[in-house]
Amino acid sequence: MSVLPDQSTIDALFAGTHADPFSILGQHEHDGVLWMHALLPEAVNVSVLDSKTARTLATLDRVDERGFFSGKIPRRKNPFPYRLAARWGDETIEFDDAYRFGPVLGEMDVWLLSEGTHQRPFERLGAHVAEHEGVKGIAFAVWAPNARRVSVVGDFNFWDGRRNPMRLRRECGVWEIFIPDLAAGSLYKFELLGAQGQIELKADPYGFAAELRPGTASKTAPLPAVVPSSEVRKAANTFNAPMSIYEVHLGSWRRVPEEGNRWLTYRELADQLIGYVKDLGFTHIELLPINEHPFDGSWGYQPLGIYAPTSRFGSPEDFRYFVETAHANGIGILLDWVPGHFPNDPHGLAHFDGSHLYEHADPREGFHQDWNTLIYNYGRNEVCNYLTGNALYWIERFGIDGLRVDAVASMLYRDYSRKEGEWIPNEFGGRENLEAIEFLRRMNETVGVERPEAITLAEESTAFPAVSRPPAMGGLGFHYKWNMGWMHDTLEYMQKEPVYRKHHHHQMTFGMVYAFNENFVLPLSHDEVVHGKGSLLARMPGDTWQQFANLRAYYAFMWAHPGKKLLFMGCEFAQGREWNHESSLDWHLLDPAVGGGWHAGVQSLVRDLNTVYKANPALHQIDFDPRGFQWIAHDDAENSIFSFVRYGEADEEGAVVVISNFTPMLRHGYRVGVPLAGRWQEILNTDSTFYGGSNVGNGELVSEPHASHGFSQSLMLTVPPLATIYLKRVNG
Repeated sequence: MSVLPDQSTIDALFAGTHADPFSILGQHEHDGVLWMHALLPEAVNVSVLDSKTARTLATLDRVDERGFFSGKIPRRKNPFPYRLAARWGDETIEFDDAYRFGPVLGEMDVWLLSEGTHQRPFERLGAHVAEHEGVKGIAFAVWAPNARRVSVVGDFNFWDGRRNPMRLRRECGVWEIFIPDLAAGSLYKFELLGAQGQIELKADPYGFAAELRPGTASKTAPLPAVVPSSEVRKAANTFNAPMSIYEVHLGSWRRVPEEGNRWLTYRELADQLIGYVKDLGFTHIELLPINEHPFDGSWGYQPLGIYAPTSRFGSPEDFRYFVETAHANGIGILLDWVPGHFPNDPHGLAHFDGSHLYEHADPREGFHQDWNTLIYNYGRNEVCNYLTGNALYWIERFGIDGLRVDAVASMLYRDYSRKEGEWIPNEFGGRENLEAIEFLRRMNETVGVERPEAITLAEESTAFPAVSRPPAMGGLGFHYKWNMGWMHDTLEYMQKEPVYRKHHHHQMTFGMVYAFNENFVLPLSHDEVVHGKGSLLARMPGDTWQQFANLRAYYAFMWAHPGKKLLFMGCEFAQGREWNHESSLDWHLLDPAVGGGWHAGVQSLVRDLNTVYKANPALHQIDFDPRGFQWIAHDDAENSIFSFVRYGEADEEGAVVVISNFTPMLRHGYRVGVPLAGRWQEILNTDSTFYGGSNVGNGELVSEPHASHGFSQSLMLTVPPLATIYLKRVNG
């Protein structure tokens, strides 16, 4: 290396096109003399100080009027810790030079990142509050193997890509730099010079915090500490535990109208939402995606900062407080997680380093026609590592109980929502996306091994086999699968006028044909109350009394049916209008003077359903085994009545008998078989006046030795109109 860089090299540094700034800037020994070079645009004077003594060692020559300085350090032959004192106008600033520091990434990190097998890539990539070579600052690292130059730009360097160009670790395509004296809270992006000479200004894919939209910068933040594994949470998430999930969009659960209709913060939600959910008896809260996302109207399903809790509601520390508060109250937290696609906003992953790095280049593989988004390239190890690491990040660093993976069907099939000729077959000529399948298995295995207390749930709408079976058995490895078929069939049935339901009886029974093929969650989710579908209440037929009665009977049928439960916010009090993400739920309906007591009645029913559900093992203990369910009568289409028994591990002891009448006809003298002789108590009746019903019921019944429905004992009872009742034996 020459003592002074030639003019073309200096020009390249100022133009931001030099690929290896560390080879020029900082300290360099030449023929036994230590030379110093510094690029400080618009500076007029630069001195070199000894970091230990603060003594001035040399004043550098300004060899380029734009701000390039060079000079030798007297009586020094070896590199040493130094600081620079630079003068801009009348102000002199003393600082540590980023180009005096060696690499932050160790050889093992480089090797694992190069393979795409680093289990926790978030511990190395991104922006990390760190101490390096005895100095505090931020260590930046970004994967951009096809970039010609990458710089960190931010509010600390005037967003000037000339000031902090990074070092390339060629073995893994990662660029890194340690910038001293920076602290948490700084805004930053990466400025990348692409292979074709274009400039890309990108947010950090691994950023732990983000600027509030419409700003698009990342924000330096500490990596959250590891949350220890919890046996309590593990027990709450097991297959035989009750799981009743309240699905929430944080931005519209409740707002503050007197303050401009603002959102609640994570801490306000911890105080208000957690208590509400606990009072209603739900066991888990599922959050629509809280990853940072640019567009409110996507509800978070088009995320760009998947490592950052959205700044709409506060900081990462605030979100962690929300999770901790939930756990302290016995409530689990599930996150909707979107590894299937990402938006093409210019500050995001699209064309990241001037190439199709995260996405496929061919739109037949890399473009989602339905959502105008891009599809991750699951065939690239580094991309799968990015996503798998993210799954582990939320569970390990925030204590999340599980991830509900969005739109799994779109990941599994190359021809998803595509016509002939619009997709590329896999290597065997098939339609399955083999790389996506392998990614899902890898992600689920990683979560299962590293954090066995956590769960994963698939929103998967096809007949793809073994979604909730272990990879060792040929499955995808999810713990649970949403039962979209059950949801569609039963809602379609419930929307029909009762007089026609007898012709569609099978829609309520068909779910039991395949109920034990997977570990199912029964979802009445946000997707069922948007896009013109109306609210669940609005889809029920009849007058006001019948609409509410239908909904109550349906909820109780669902809570007794095999499978875990999920209900979207607002449905627990039968909100009348369709969900709008820009406004609060209609809490005023719970005022009897406004809602006539109807809505409060449904809310009371949901509270009691959760109480009965959790208190009776028969309703949750054996959800995924035929031993837990037995039809009494599945064929009474003429009366539109369904009756069945739920069992727990205690077999007949503790069994719950369920009868649903989906007509407005009151049925006296209706006989049902029961598994044991004795007194049977009505433990729930959706027709109770407490819920807004007509108060037709049975109280306590005594079985008769009259064979019915294959049982030697039976009950003669009254079945209330448009209602579901639960019966439980109260003596031996």
